[in-house]
Amino acid sequence: MTDYRRRILDDLLDELADELPAIEIYGAKGVGKTATALRRARSAIRLDSDQERSLLAGDPERIRRLDHPLLVDEWQRFPASWDLVRRAVDDHVGSYLLTGSAVPTSAPTHTGAGRMVAFRMRPLSLAERGVETPTVSLARLFDTSADIDGSTEVGMPEYAEEITASGFPDIHDLSTRARTARLEGYVHAIVQRSFPEQGLVVKKPRTLRSWLTAYAAATSMTVTYSKILDAATPGEAEKPARSTVQAYRDVLDGLWILDPVPAWLPTRNHLNRLAKSPKHQLADPALAANLLGIDAGGLLSGADTRSADLREGTLLGALFENLVAQSVQVYAESADAHVGHLRTERGEHEVDLIVERRDGRIVAIEVKLSTAPTDHDLRHLHWLKQKLPDLVADLCVVTTGTYAYRRPDGIAVIPAALLGP
Repeated sequence: MTDYRRRILDDLLDELADELPAIEIYGAKGVGKTATALRRARSAIRLDSDQERSLLAGDPERIRRLDHPLLVDEWQRFPASWDLVRRAVDDHVGSYLLTGSAVPTSAPTHTGAGRMVAFRMRPLSLAERGVETPTVSLARLFDTSADIDGSTEVGMPEYAEEITASGFPDIHDLSTRARTARLEGYVHAIVQRSFPEQGLVVKKPRTLRSWLTAYAAATSMTVTYSKILDAATPGEAEKPARSTVQAYRDVLDGLWILDPVPAWLPTRNHLNRLAKSPKHQLADPALAANLLGIDAGGLLSGADTRSADLREGTLLGALFENLVAQSVQVYAESADAHVGHLRTERGEHEVDLIVERRDGRIVAIEVKLSTAPTDHDLRHLHWLKQKLPDLVADLCVVTTGTYAYRRPDGIAVIPAALLGP
């Protein structure tokens, strides 16, 4: 475990583990859940093993007898383990870490509300990858004294490389060819193994692959699912039924492969007529790039034009926003905040990311490929500040530039590599 990359979630676990008797870490397969949990566990039950499942089924008291903290790994493979942990917690026996890569096909008999606390682990954020030392804290942007400074040599070529390198820890540091093979194997495993494990046998794997590819082409957009289906099946008279596509989405959601940014629908202000559609994104922009068959060089050259009608702007811009959004989601959880996007119904105004704290205060973020955003780029941030002056804690634009600084109009300009938790 000497090569372990410390995760931002580690800080939360350090803070809360002694007070919480049971913590679930969930997320897509391969994001690093087990490695993080093992650093805190004294023993483990690996339920992706047939033998371990049989042992626990025949002797449920093992969950109490083994050394604690106890890791129950891939608990969804034996859903009864959830209730075994819950009852042990009720009886004040031991402490537990649970990891899960999918929503179980059969739900536990009790939710564990009030006993079990869950945190999502996403692929490595930019800060966790170590591409740069962040100088601007997302959490501090809620504080009027936030410092906005620092510089970086990370530029467009490095961001394109990080988009395709993947945030899966075991993939990120591989050679380009090995990464491509691993990502292709990841997609193949989802279609061929994960879907059947979730109770859905895909009769036409090619159709599912085409739908996933069209979804990837719609990254960072709010286009309708019917448009995504049309892009997946061009010229085909007999398209998959809506129920079939819904089943695809349900399984992919349950595997934590889809990670759309939900629409921000505030309850503490008077903004009206906001769109409710999510912004489409996969858990890792490298999956989208792999599905679309493009590498870092292709992104930089603007070579990809497939399904371009599903998005505005370049694919590089869409995937860069995906990379930033995925990182901001990681930082926001550390700040006890959640992330959405804002778009008015007619599209007159939109803000890429809204980070909202529990007190209702927000940080609004635009994501731009440019190194020096213009006044026109930031018009929606000014509009939002005018509409919600009491709720906006800060306005910022995340760029591919060199310097972090605050503009004369008060908007913070932050290179993506310099933003951290």
